[in-house]
Amino acid sequence: MFYTVLPILTCLIALILDRLFGEPKYHPLVLFGNIAGWLECRLNNRRSRVNGAISVLVVVGFPVAIVLYFQLFISNIWLQSLLDIAVLYFVIGWQSMKQHTSAISTPLLNNDLANARFHLSMIVSRDTSQMNEPQIVGSTIESILENGHDCVFASLFWFLVLGPAAALLHRLMNTLDAMWGYKNERYYQFGYFAARFDDVLGYLPARLTGLSYALSGCCKAALASWHQQIGQHKSPNAGLVMASGAGALNIVIGGPTSYEGVLLDKPYLGSGTPAQAKDIQRSIILVEKALLVWLISSALCLLLYASFEVAI
Repeated sequence: MFYTVLPILTCLIALILDRLFGEPKYHPLVLFGNIAGWLECRLNNRRSRVNGAISVLVVVGFPVAIVLYFQLFISNIWLQSLLDIAVLYFVIGWQSMKQHTSAISTPLLNNDLANARFHLSMIVSRDTSQMNEPQIVGSTIESILENGHDCVFASLFWFLVLGPAAALLHRLMNTLDAMWGYKNERYYQFGYFAARFDDVLGYLPARLTGLSYALSGCCKAALASWHQQIGQHKSPNAGLVMASGAGALNIVIGGPTSYEGVLLDKPYLGSGTPAQAKDIQRSIILVEKALLVWLISSALCLLLYASFEVAI
């Protein structure tokens, strides 16, 4: 029984460490990002997808191979558990996201738009300098719902399915997608492989995340938003996650947004009333309710699997 629930206990410990300590001061992702940036400057000729694929294999393959080696060849269950916890703590970034969004919602509630815009610019790539309050609120909630998937649920999914190397692979690919996955002149070809690989890794976790958001809020509105709006967003994963989450909260987010001085006609997602500053905290609570759904469901699946193995 202990070995059956050990993966869930590992997830709980990693989540508790994230809650208590947040991101480490010198996060390994910063080093990873610096190496990826250095490589991109030298290999990106803005025409070759092959160079982009090679860069992904170089910068991601080495750390994932190391973790996979220890995952496969550590026989001691306690050492393996320490590795699992360390990797999961590294890839989960939920507490950091909560801190960043709190730094946005607090000035918003005090009508300090300038401060809210500044802190929002720390977590999004869009232009924030001219945003009004509804745009700030909507962008913040989009980030919360999307990062619930990217920084929590997808990491837990791949850890439970294939172990710590898979969880690390997803997190690093998601980071590269955030760095290189832009459809502009510089990154359209070079970042193609990173963006598509991230879409593949996020496909199943995103749909489970959307379902979890629905089960944690207004289910009917969430599923309707998911069904009606999934094809409207450029991302096959982020779009459904945000649509389901906004629907579960009975709010509307999205709409035209400026990137690098260009106004993009992004779709409105969700259903209900326009998002307000108080909905930022509601979206955080929704993600944490969905996390509880994930943990309980995962534990039940593992117990059923163990019972099936005993039966046969």
